[in-house]
Amino acid sequence: MPKYVIERVIPGIGTWSAEQLKAVSRTSCDVLNELGLSIEWLQTYVTADKLYSIYNSPNEALIREHAKRTGFPANSIAEVRTIIGPFIVNQTDTS
Repeated sequence: MPKYVIERVIPGIGTWSAEQLKAVSRTSCDVLNELGLSIEWLQTYVTADKLYSIYNSPNEALIREHAKRTGFPANSIAEVRTIIGPFIVNQTDTS
């Protein structure tokens, strides 16, 4: 299944409390449950003013629907082509 990186611009998100971030997570999970098993949230990185989320999804449209239903922006969505690390190179299967 294709993997995507979603950039969400949310000014000041890096200063939000743990409770505020948990509420965001709960909202996201509730919508994911509504959308079904074909979309999966893997993780999110929080920076000062942005979230970078990693999702498995059959297509970009489903990610946009998730963003619409949660009310969280999806300012940029990019399909991952290759994953690399210190010791691994792994081509993703986009078929």
